[in-house]
Amino acid sequence: MMRALAPTRMACAAIAAILLAGCTTFSKDGGFDSVSTTASARLGKEAVYVKTDADREAVSSRTQELLSKPLGMDDAVQIALLNNRGLQASYSELGISEADLVQAGRLPNPGFTFSRTHWSDGFGISRTFSMGVLGVLTLPLATRMESRRFEQTRLETSNAMLAVAADTRKAYVNAVAAEQAARYAEQVKDSAEAGAELALRMRQAGSFSKLDHAREQAFYAESAAQLARARQQSVAAREKLTRMMGLWGSGTQYTLPERLPDLPKDRPQLNDLESFAMQNRLDIQAARLQTESVAASLGLSKATRFINALEVGYLNNFETDKGHERGYEISVEIPLFDWGSAKVARAQAIYMQSANRLAQTAIDARSEVRESYSAYVTSYDVAKHYRDEVVPVRKIISDEMLLRYNGMLASVFELLADSRDQVAAVNGYIDALKDYWLAETDLQQSLGGRLPPLAMTPAKDAAHSDTTPSPATPALTPKPAASAPVENPPMSVPVAQPAASPSPSSDSEGK
Repeated sequence: MMRALAPTRMACAAIAAILLAGCTTFSKDGGFDSVSTTASARLGKEAVYVKTDADREAVSSRTQELLSKPLGMDDAVQIALLNNRGLQASYSELGISEADLVQAGRLPNPGFTFSRTHWSDGFGISRTFSMGVLGVLTLPLATRMESRRFEQTRLETSNAMLAVAADTRKAYVNAVAAEQAARYAEQVKDSAEAGAELALRMRQAGSFSKLDHAREQAFYAESAAQLARARQQSVAAREKLTRMMGLWGSGTQYTLPERLPDLPKDRPQLNDLESFAMQNRLDIQAARLQTESVAASLGLSKATRFINALEVGYLNNFETDKGHERGYEISVEIPLFDWGSAKVARAQAIYMQSANRLAQTAIDARSEVRESYSAYVTSYDVAKHYRDEVVPVRKIISDEMLLRYNGMLASVFELLADSRDQVAAVNGYIDALKDYWLAETDLQQSLGGRLPPLAMTPAKDAAHSDTTPSPATPALTPKPAASAPVENPPMSVPVAQPAASPSPSSDSEGK
């Protein structure tokens, strides 16, 4: 008696498990909770999936609040997470993947067949109820596979959100730097215009050589062309930032700060970056889940290689001369020509493809970390060199030249020549500072959207880091500075007034 009950209990447990698996329902958040958690933990920002009018009103109110003041880098990222329509479209992938998961977890619908036939002295009725047994038996495995795919989609969506945040940071840095460079180019152009007009007057008075006059005119013409290019680059960079933030209409009239954030006084200490990236990058986690899903699919292919279709049906027939006929029907595909070897071989090839892609993703991630860290270190050292060495020295030279000009020991054209030398230094510092913030963004993205938790500890010695700059691009070692570091390097050019009388020294040089 006990032996008879054991198979019955096992059958009941299997049926209960299948029924439980078939009760899969939609979640309340649709899988978006993981994306929101990632945005909060790694970016310190809020991610919102806009689906209702109430959501749109809340997003619009929050956006207007952020745009009511000069836009900061973090504000730009937050606006992008709220308004970027491409990102909102990627959130829909969560709903599609969850629908596939729910569909995979539900029992297949049974089939019903009804037929009625008649002849001269009677008629017959045939009724058949059938259900695909194979789909029922493989329901738990199919549900687990779709669950892995859903988790993979959540990771990929979170990674897409981090990519939008990184691209917005880059667009912000480029936009602010472009506007800063355009303003400085306008100052250079005004200075060159004043110098060219003064040179023309002195040339007409016969106190300036033709060569010196041509030099001033050439510098003015070049500065005017440079200003036009700088303004166009500023417009292009600003529009890219606008697209990333998903703004239009009156929202495009936002205000950017006059300059980029200052360079940090010390570079954070970063250790074991490759290991941190392997544990933190979402694309690696998604590739790993995909490989596990393919492996499970291979197991399913092997289990069903011989039986591709198995249906069981209940028959209830009636004929006038025979009465009722009851029974059952089993439909099985006979593996006469196809033994399933091609299907198994295809699944194995797909698994090897997924495994190799996972390995390549990890290799690429390690290389990206090393490359981005090298660029980060080099850009920091170059920007620090400009801040502590180049710009302070140029400021000393400019101050001394201005004193000599005020003491009538230097001509106005010597002052303008010094301002031309200062242009390269200031533009170099703007570019170096821009490169640093871009490199920091690339490093964060290569590590999975954030720096290690201990990255806020200043690095006392760069040699203690686990990754060093490439020998081909050695770090700049600052020499003893002639003056203290300049936190806010001068971004102005002395503009000579055309109406000013030339100094005695300029008359003698002109002659």
